[in-house]
Amino acid sequence: MRSIWNGAISFGLVSIPIKLVNATESHSISFRQIHTEDGGRIRYRKVCELEDREVTQSEIGKGYEDADGTIIPITDEDLSHLPLPTARTIEIVAFVPGDRIDPLQMDAAYYLQAGGAPAAKPYTLLREALKRSNKVAIAKYALRGRERLGMLRVVEDAIALHGLLWPDEVRAPEGLAPDTKVTVSDKELDLADALMDTLGEIDLDELHDEYREALEEVVAAKAAGEAPPESPEPARSGKVLDLMAALEKSVREAKESRGEEPGEVTRLPQRKSARAAPKQTGGKKSTAATKKTAAAKKTTAKSAQSSQGTKKTAAAKKATTAKKTAAKKTTTRKRTA
Repeated sequence: MRSIWNGAISFGLVSIPIKLVNATESHSISFRQIHTEDGGRIRYRKVCELEDREVTQSEIGKGYEDADGTIIPITDEDLSHLPLPTARTIEIVAFVPGDRIDPLQMDAAYYLQAGGAPAAKPYTLLREALKRSNKVAIAKYALRGRERLGMLRVVEDAIALHGLLWPDEVRAPEGLAPDTKVTVSDKELDLADALMDTLGEIDLDELHDEYREALEEVVAAKAAGEAPPESPEPARSGKVLDLMAALEKSVREAKESRGEEPGEVTRLPQRKSARAAPKQTGGKKSTAATKKTAAAKKTTAKSAQSSQGTKKTAAAKKATTAKKTAAKKTTTRKRTA
């Protein structure tokens, strides 16, 4: 990899000579502008507006356009005298936890290569210190005519530099959230959780640019004089108005794509707030059943008491009749004697 910038890391009083190397590369396919009638290339020429002629690269310099349209020439010598301590130095200013860095600030990424044998020891020292602290280094550096903010972190056995946007370059997301009041139910959240669990995790190395691959097929077919491949028509799906139905369908399709049996969507247990109503209903049923049981017991007790009263009355009547019969027999005997 070819270095694009040479300088040093300033780590307190320690200076580490380094080379800056691009950490990323683009695989996108680029096109040229052509004249559709004859296929000729369309090129842009640099023309001086005052002289109305094309100029060479050696005749082109820099200029700052003022508010009134006046152009103020700025030479490379003017820029070389800027009072920047970071002109050829990546100056570490602080060490912070990695989660303190907002991903919105992340910009281009570079690798820092040790600049020769003398840089090996201090380079390794900084790398191991970053590993043990579980922190990243915040630094300032100058690149391509401006001072920049950066973050140093360890990637395998190398130190990487991520360019960061200045905090005032990141816009606040004001006015982007829905301005209408929306309520999301527990059931909808449960289905969303089920969909997330079904999709699961993925190895990022398995992902690839399908658009670029399809574009390469088209270019290869055209180069061979063949008709470009036709893309399959996307499946037409009606507009789903019910969010619950859309979530359930998404879970089923995600399971099918992973080779799982779709079956019925199993909803996760509802939260306590959703269970409060069934508990109250169950309580009422239980109370009603208890009341019915108590009433039945009372009725049975009353029947038993009534039965016992009837038996006592019958026994008393029999005893009275027997006494009267015995008295009559005694009286008759006396009269006969």
